[in-house]
Amino acid sequence: MFSPPAADQENISSSPASTKGPVKYGELIVLGYNGSLPNGDKGRRKSRFALCRRPKANGVKPSTVHMGCSPQAAKAISNKDQHSISYTLSRVQTVVVEYTHDINTDMFQIGRSTESPIDFVVTDTMPGGHGDSQSVQSTISRFACRIICQRSPPYTAHIYAAGFDSSKNIFLGEKAAKWRMQDGQMDGLTTNGVLVMHPRHGFTQDSKPGLWREISVCGSVFTLRETRSAQQRGKMVDSESQELVDGSLIDLCGATLLWRTAEGLACTPTIKHLEALRQELNAGRPQCPVGFNTLAFPSLRRKEVLDEKQPWAYLHCGHVHGYHAWGGQAEVEAEVQERECPMCRSRGPYVPLWLGCEAGFYLDAAPPTHAFVPCGHVCSEKTASFWSQIPLPHGTHTFHAACPFCVQQLTGDAGYKRLIFQGPLD
Repeated sequence: MFSPPAADQENISSSPASTKGPVKYGELIVLGYNGSLPNGDKGRRKSRFALCRRPKANGVKPSTVHMGCSPQAAKAISNKDQHSISYTLSRVQTVVVEYTHDINTDMFQIGRSTESPIDFVVTDTMPGGHGDSQSVQSTISRFACRIICQRSPPYTAHIYAAGFDSSKNIFLGEKAAKWRMQDGQMDGLTTNGVLVMHPRHGFTQDSKPGLWREISVCGSVFTLRETRSAQQRGKMVDSESQELVDGSLIDLCGATLLWRTAEGLACTPTIKHLEALRQELNAGRPQCPVGFNTLAFPSLRRKEVLDEKQPWAYLHCGHVHGYHAWGGQAEVEAEVQERECPMCRSRGPYVPLWLGCEAGFYLDAAPPTHAFVPCGHVCSEKTASFWSQIPLPHGTHTFHAACPFCVQQLTGDAGYKRLIFQGPLD
């Protein structure tokens, strides 16, 4: 657990119950954007979204079940003030579950749709932190999932697959995986599913990756299907819950979100602290061992603009240099240059180094000493080690470790490398 220096104490928020504004339940942070969307955060489209207690509860809970095509079922579906979930079993049989208002909870909805019921609009994330180019067919559902938060302490948050549309309905078509439960209620899975992974030992320096599970429309937990859209559901895991914990990852098949609780964020380094670490690093006046020029990490605001003092690194060995255009052949086709390090002659990616600016991804407040391979995003050793062990869903049936700041797939033995800085010679 990180303990900030006295000067930084005012920058750490207090517990959710004691803050002066609305109670904050937690925040969702989209992996791959390093602090903000490429074109800036606008409205409901941003790289992180705070879930705060609403002025008036808007949560819902299941109530009446209507079998078949009864007038009551038809009325529940057509009533714009009535939340309902429709399960189409066949052309002639539909089960409609009415949902009623719950004064004890707040509901937040996430998806690709820009319609008003969606609180947090999420689009497909491309490696390198670039948003979805509209030509790509999105695999994220328009109404992907909903999170229900308790309005009173301990403010628990539970996740459910699928969100209610503008007519306050959720429709599971004939082809969707669905089934009847023992209590007569229905349940089902969405087309590409909502996957969740809870880390073991919380989101701390001791964190270890958990297992990916699938969450159903009613919040039950299942092992993964053979592929994302397979019609056969996995096995039910009774011993696990859909309650989100600090560090839970939510995958919507095209974008992955990190859930941070308000308490967890209160123990996380802030942007102000990351800026202090950057200044401390630069104050050491690291030098290029070849050109002897002083190197400096650019400010966090200029996180994509190459600077003439920008540190570059040979990621096979970790030696940090300034940029030089000699000493190796740039691979024409390759995204990263393969170069030979002048210090130790090892060959590998030669890339500019960027500080990881999204503080919510950090497990501790230690100095930025390690870089992800091959993207060159720099963070603390514990942070790099943790993310390099997590298999993130990619496409509809593969998993691979990726940098949380840009979601580029990690390579090399560990996926990250300790950086070797040379201090000033004077």
